[in-house]
Amino acid sequence: MKKWIKAGWIILIACILIVPLAACGKEDLTKVRIAEVTRSLFYAPQYVAIEKGFFKKEGLDIDLKTTAGGDKTMTALLSNGADVALVGSETSIYVAAQGSKDPVINFAQLTQTDGTFLFSRKKIDNFNWNMLKGSTFLGQRKGGMPQMAGEFVLKKHGINPQKDLKLIQNIDYANISTAFASGTGDFVQLFEPTASIFEKEGKGHIVASFGTESGHLPYTTYMSKKSFIKKNKSTVEKFTRAIKEAQDWVQKHNAGEVAKVIQPYFEDTDLQTIETVINRYKSQGSYATDPILDKKEWNNLQDIMNEAGELPSRVEHSKLVNTEIAEKASKK
Repeated sequence: MKKWIKAGWIILIACILIVPLAACGKEDLTKVRIAEVTRSLFYAPQYVAIEKGFFKKEGLDIDLKTTAGGDKTMTALLSNGADVALVGSETSIYVAAQGSKDPVINFAQLTQTDGTFLFSRKKIDNFNWNMLKGSTFLGQRKGGMPQMAGEFVLKKHGINPQKDLKLIQNIDYANISTAFASGTGDFVQLFEPTASIFEKEGKGHIVASFGTESGHLPYTTYMSKKSFIKKNKSTVEKFTRAIKEAQDWVQKHNAGEVAKVIQPYFEDTDLQTIETVINRYKSQGSYATDPILDKKEWNNLQDIMNEAGELPSRVEHSKLVNTEIAEKASKK
C-alpha cells in the first residue's frame, strides 16, 4: 500500500512540474496575426508551414484569418488588425500612392505567377487565343491583379479586351463562378480549385493558363507596415525562415504528399482534386522557390499595372521591397 502511495506522489509531483513547463513553452511563442486575401490552394506553402510545424520551430504562434478581398486585407493591416498581410503586391503600391507615412513593405514572396486559368464552356481541341474574339468573356474585378494579368495576356495575343470581345467585369469575385455556371459567358477566368471542379462536373474545360502567359511577378507576397518590421525584425526573420522551409518542402515532395498535408484547410474539396490543382501549380512554377522578390518581377508587375491603366506612378523596388530578410532566410 505504501508503495502505491509513494508511486502516486511521484506521479503527482511529476505532473506539477511538467504542466508549468508546457504552459511556459506555449507562452514563449510569439503570436503573429496573418490576414490572407482568400483561402486558396495557390497558397499551399503557407499551410504546409503551419501543419508541418515550421512556424512553431521558429517560436511563432500563427493566427490565420481570411479577410476576403485585397481592400479588406489591407484595411486589416493598416488598422493594426493584422501583423502580416498575404495579398498581391499591387496593394502596397496603391497605399504608397495615397502618401502613407508608414508604407507597407513586401518582405517575402509566396507565389510568382498569376493563378487563374482560361475556362471554356465548350471543348476545344486546338485552342488559339484568337478564338476569344467575338465571344463573351467573364473576367475578374477591375483593378485587381487577376483582371490586370488577364487583360495583359489578351493584349499580348493581339486582343483588345474592350473592342474584340464582350467583357463582363461587374460581377463580384465570389459570384463569378456561379454566374458562369448559370450560363453567363463563353469563357471565364477562374481560380483553382473551381476550374478543376467545374471540369470534373462537366461544366467546361481548362484551355489555357494566364500564369504561364503573364510571366513571373510578385502575385502574392507577405507584407507588413515598415514600423512593424523595424520593431519586430527578429520575428519577421523567423517568419520568413519558416516560409522558406515550407517552399523547400513543397518543391521536394510530390503533389499527393502536399495535398494530404493541407487537406484540413479545404474540407469541402476532395483529396484527388487538391492533388490535381497542386500538380498544376507546381508544373507551371506558380509557387515561388524562395521568398526573394527581385527587381525583374517588380518591374513586370508595374508593366502589367501600367498596361491596364491602374498604375498610379512607378515606384522604385527599394522603396517598397525589403530583400535583405528574404536573402538571409534563403542562405543555406
